[in-house]
Amino acid sequence: MDTKREIIGIRFDDVTMEEALGRCGERIARKAAGYVVTPNAEMVYAAKHDPALAALLNGAALVVPDGIGVIYASRILGRPLRARVPGVELGEKLAALCAEKGYRLYLLGAKPGVAEAAAEKLCAKYPGLAVAGTHDGYFQDAAPVLDALRAARPDVVFVCTGFPKQERFMKEALEALPPVLMLGLGGSLDIYAENLKRAPVFFRKAGLEWLYRLAQEPRRIGRMAKLPLFLGLAVWERFRRKAA
Repeated sequence: MDTKREIIGIRFDDVTMEEALGRCGERIARKAAGYVVTPNAEMVYAAKHDPALAALLNGAALVVPDGIGVIYASRILGRPLRARVPGVELGEKLAALCAEKGYRLYLLGAKPGVAEAAAEKLCAKYPGLAVAGTHDGYFQDAAPVLDALRAARPDVVFVCTGFPKQERFMKEALEALPPVLMLGLGGSLDIYAENLKRAPVFFRKAGLEWLYRLAQEPRRIGRMAKLPLFLGLAVWERFRRKAA
């Protein structure tokens, strides 16, 4: 059954969190190479104006809606997605699955030392978790990182270098590494390392996690400004479709 919903040029998988986790687990179990992307409104807006970025997102094995703006747009367009699937939460559930199944996890991204701190926190939280290695996200040449990944032979890699660097890296790594599942998770390592706090449940349920994040990182205001522009695109597309 086709579970895809096209939202402003990006084909999202209409899945719940548990379904997304199940798909990831199934791919790991059968050693099916692929990468997972978690687009928010800002990423979809950028991809609308850059076909290469759209191709990177649509080329993923799984495309889940990270931001509440994507959910709102899906409703405006009459193609409602059932659930928001935050990347940070999917990553943590996958870390728990790795601990349960004995899969090897590699953490890539953030400033020097953050991946190591995240590994320590995740291992303490999920006993038995095997971290195959860590690497910061401050690299220009991907070759040494790919060499490190080949040597570590992980089953899962969290790539947290931000959009679109992480998507470009995952696409390149897909062809250069043995079968592995990679997830592009943006700033999640800082949350796993407890350098940043995730929004309280009230903010998440109210669709206001973006507001809590903005309070923590005011420099994100320019990025948040893309949300009304993105929703405007959805309204315009709905209007144009009705007028046709």
